[in-house]
Amino acid sequence: MIEIPHPYLLFIGDAADQLAAKTADGIAKWRPEWCVGQLRLPNCNADLRMPDVSLEEGIALGAQTLIVGVANRGGVLSNDWLEVLEEALDKGYHLASGLHMRLQSSPRLVQRAAAQDKNLIDVRQPQNEPVIGNGKKRSGKRLLTVGTDCSLGKMFTALAIEREMTTRGIDADFRATGQTGIFIAGTGVSVDAVVADFISGATEELTPDNEPEHWDIIEGQGSLSHPSYAGVSLGLLHGAQPDCLVMCHDPWRPHMRGIPHLLLPDLKQCIEQTEIAGRLTNPKCRTIGVSINTSAHTDADAQEVLQSIEKETGLPTVDAVRQGAGRLVDAI
Repeated sequence: MIEIPHPYLLFIGDAADQLAAKTADGIAKWRPEWCVGQLRLPNCNADLRMPDVSLEEGIALGAQTLIVGVANRGGVLSNDWLEVLEEALDKGYHLASGLHMRLQSSPRLVQRAAAQDKNLIDVRQPQNEPVIGNGKKRSGKRLLTVGTDCSLGKMFTALAIEREMTTRGIDADFRATGQTGIFIAGTGVSVDAVVADFISGATEELTPDNEPEHWDIIEGQGSLSHPSYAGVSLGLLHGAQPDCLVMCHDPWRPHMRGIPHLLLPDLKQCIEQTEIAGRLTNPKCRTIGVSINTSAHTDADAQEVLQSIEKETGLPTVDAVRQGAGRLVDAI
């Protein structure tokens, strides 16, 4: 698994807008205690609502890793950033990035990191030898967030559940399976970078045997209903061996994300199909609740939709971020 030393200094460079800094924004929201501040270039149009900190100030505050927290078009490593990244290595930082273009693809950074004995951490780069899943029952308990589509809030829902469990004194860990989640957890596996045959094995390694009452709260990816991403979703589902599922859903979407010709699938049918698929490796796999992202809607509209879906499914239905995950943890 990837492991990233913290505290972090969050580099958002010349982000064109707030959305372009979404990786750093997620870290700032869920792990503010790990962040010493943000580092912006003069033409940056994003703001994490954290102190602006120079490389020198970050080191003085204890930062160990400079996170490239920008998600630009194409996921490329901008030439405009290289001078800052090289200086960071010289000052004692490790570098970590979730971009498609790897830090290790830059000869300048590779040479500088080697000279300073610092790490270039590309979270989309698998770190271990591939392992084939075996489906053997593991000790401990597991919850996986799943969805009717991609980009529905599966990571935020998992984090909200982990936070609620921890607040209650329940032994729980968030298990990251995507680049932003890995920065938030400090460790994890980017399953969309794992060869398909080894996704379930990588997920088994991510969530190994544990104490009987320990919960792994696993970040979901994609959807079994999405023709582009169902493969990674199925491998993750089988490797997770979840005891519990939380289905994430956006009832306001007119069609599947990125596929205008394909309507959003029926919620109850998705729940049934996901449970059937999950029972290959855990016969007791069951859905315990539904999480809806209502952030773009008024309280009144959100509440009406939540009540309607709860009546339709018979399951506790909440916006786990807006309202908290208390009812989901109650259902577990």
